[in-house]
This record gives sequence, C-alpha cells and structure tokens, in this order.
Amino acid sequence: MIVPWGEKAFSRYLGEDRSQWREWDASQLIVTAAEKLPILIDQGDRDQFLTVQLKPEVLQVAALAAGHPLDLRMQHGYDHSYYFIASFIEDHLRHHARALLPSA
Repeated sequence: MIVPWGEKAFSRYLGEDRSQWREWDASQLIVTAAEKLPILIDQGDRDQFLTVQLKPEVLQVAALAAGHPLDLRMQHGYDHSYYFIASFIEDHLRHHARALLPSA
C-alpha cells in the first residue's frame, strides 16, 4: 500500500501488520486475479485528494503489468463530490451490466 488514504484505512481496519494488507489491496490483487473482468474508473482531475491520497495511476500501472483491462477516465473539471458521482453513475451501471450479464 503506497497511498496515505489506503494506509490510514488499512491500519485502522486490518491492524499495523502490513503483510496482512496485501489480500485487500486492489493494486496487489489485480496482479493475481484469475478472472480479468474489465475495470472502469472515473476520476476527477480537480479532486483535492488526487495526487497525494488517491493516486489512481498506481492501479493503472499494476493493471498494465498484469495485462488486466482497466479504463481510467480522467474527468476534466470534476472534484470528489456527489455531483461527480451522479454525472457518471449510469456509465458504471452499464459497464457492470455488460461485464456481469454478457447478454444484457
């Protein structure tokens, strides 16, 4: 885990033993995923947590190294608000329907 947001959450939920975090860390799990369902991430480029706390490029690099399909969409002008989520939720619902219900 190399992002402060995750370190804070994992230490509080899983304890201080970092070796226990690996099985919950998406950037680690993606490397060994048996099923490579496509991942869609929307991220606001004006999110105040982007560069220090979130670092979505860490997951993107891990996915690329593992050959796991990941679409990281940087959304211009969006932050970390409810409006951001509301703006893209339909895309994500459709994405999940395609991945999980191929006939949909």
